[in-house]
Amino acid sequence: MDFYDSLSRYERRKTESVRIGSLLMGSNYPVRVQSMTTTDTSNTEASVEQCKRIFDAGADLVRLTAQGIREAENLEQIRRSLVASGYDKPLVADIHFNPNAAEVAAKHVQKVRINPGNFIDKRASFVDVTLSDEEYAEELQRLRVKFINLLNICKENSTAIRIGVNHGSLSDRIMSRYGDTPEGMVESAMEFLRICIDQQFKNVVLSMKSSNVRVMVHAYRLLTKRMKEEEMYFPLHLGVTEAGEGEDGRIKSAVGIGTLLADGIGDTIRVSLTEEPEAEIPVANALVAHFSKLTNHQPIAPTNASLYSPYEYVKMPSFCINGVGGDCAPVVVGDLSHIDVISANTIAEVGYQLSADGLTWSKATDTAPDILLVGSAKLQLQQTNGLMLVGNEQGNLASFGNTEIISASSSFVWIDAATDSVALASWLKQNGQTIVLLCSNNSNPVAELRSAILNLRSQNVGNPIIVCQSYNESNLSLLQLCAAADCGALFVDGLAEGILITNKGTTSPTDTTSIAFGILQAARVRISKTEFISCPGCGRTLFDLQQTAAKIRERTKHLTGLKIGIMGCIVNGPGEMADADYGYVGAGPKKVTLYKGKLAVKKNIPQEEALDELINLIKENGDWKDA
Repeated sequence: MDFYDSLSRYERRKTESVRIGSLLMGSNYPVRVQSMTTTDTSNTEASVEQCKRIFDAGADLVRLTAQGIREAENLEQIRRSLVASGYDKPLVADIHFNPNAAEVAAKHVQKVRINPGNFIDKRASFVDVTLSDEEYAEELQRLRVKFINLLNICKENSTAIRIGVNHGSLSDRIMSRYGDTPEGMVESAMEFLRICIDQQFKNVVLSMKSSNVRVMVHAYRLLTKRMKEEEMYFPLHLGVTEAGEGEDGRIKSAVGIGTLLADGIGDTIRVSLTEEPEAEIPVANALVAHFSKLTNHQPIAPTNASLYSPYEYVKMPSFCINGVGGDCAPVVVGDLSHIDVISANTIAEVGYQLSADGLTWSKATDTAPDILLVGSAKLQLQQTNGLMLVGNEQGNLASFGNTEIISASSSFVWIDAATDSVALASWLKQNGQTIVLLCSNNSNPVAELRSAILNLRSQNVGNPIIVCQSYNESNLSLLQLCAAADCGALFVDGLAEGILITNKGTTSPTDTTSIAFGILQAARVRISKTEFISCPGCGRTLFDLQQTAAKIRERTKHLTGLKIGIMGCIVNGPGEMADADYGYVGAGPKKVTLYKGKLAVKKNIPQEEALDELINLIKENGDWKDA
């Protein structure tokens, strides 16, 4: 039994309906959007004002941290103040480490989020822990008793619960059996969910968050599969934790959330950006709107799913042609097809430089495109050595079905994903040195592109496939979201060998190329720049997270391939640091602890010294290079 019913027909996953105050959530209702405050929850005025801004931006519900009893009790005053001002949408309490705070909060707000990794259990210490079956059962029983107390309070107050698993804060108990895996994340949630079922408590939402998009996607799909096997159908809250800011944060969120929304998974979303929380809402709403068109998409050919691997990353085999496909990293094609005359300056503007002797072009930056789509442009170049150009001027651009220009010598061919795969497979086997540019005009491009690729691969077609999507978008942020949501899944699932994004709107070739590289980095199939794992902040954050993240990014953005975590507090910090090379984590008021991988190496550094100390740490470990 798989998480999906069909890979070629979009259908939103059927769920129970959950009531959160006056808000209903589930497959019978729109996908809800939400954010989280960054204020101190003890500060009523600041929290109320920030909630208002988030609601005014269009949020359906708002979450506030409640790290202690005092903050949990003050949720009552925050809620009263909001209602008095005409804001009666639901509030959610976010709980870590403190089940007693959860019990208090459940009396004052409409939903409580608990983290199974630290509700009762000791959080992961990233050391080997061995528990016997008896010890494991004893821990489960202790968890059960405390959790049932919370469930009873929630029943009395009609309060919903979110069982919110974080990859970065799995418990030692779970890690002892399952390791730091999607399987461990799912079991962490299912232990709590089975108690809910046993206690006949069904007002439950679940989440499987990670800063690693692959882990996040695999965990949600696996949870959906597992619930389906046990006949559970609860709504899911989607999110990529610590996504970051700007283009990177938007693309990373859109790849993860978009992959799942395209699968029909997801009933509420939160886009976690290291920006003001109200800035998250337009991004979330744009993603929801983008996928609302899937309901009545054009028919898609049935998919051969025998090669599909939705729960772990497996790269689909292909053979290599001129550095495309095979074991090579996915390529990025830059779009110059809208330019009538291409000169040396045009090539330089997209990141190439000419050698001193004027004979060879080479990349000047890590994010210069590997291939340039020139269409039928006139080329004003003395030579093209070192450039791979695709276009009629080169005699290489064919369109399948146009027999007048297709020939065995064609190195690239345009293919509509709706093309009959049997006829196409036969032609490609006769033209083995052809690279496929695969595009979709379907309103559900993820499913159509995936179907076409799987059907070709199942017929032993090994030609490299570059997925191509075209847009007409004047808003750069929307272009980032749409392209990442449409193309990201193909790389998360290991299906494609390259990406081409074209846009007829008011963007430059470097914009579309940057988005393409961002999608590949988010899917972790090609690293072309520094990766920043940056949390959005909350009431636990005790320093200016946005300003700090901007300073760290500015100093380290040239360290291609390095992963740097920037965390407001220790809740998810150490866990997400396990996936980062270095970590900058809030340890107290204006105090920072620095990590090398999982290990805290410099503790309680004054914030004003912490950035320089981070740079020194990177240098001490040989990972620094000058910009």
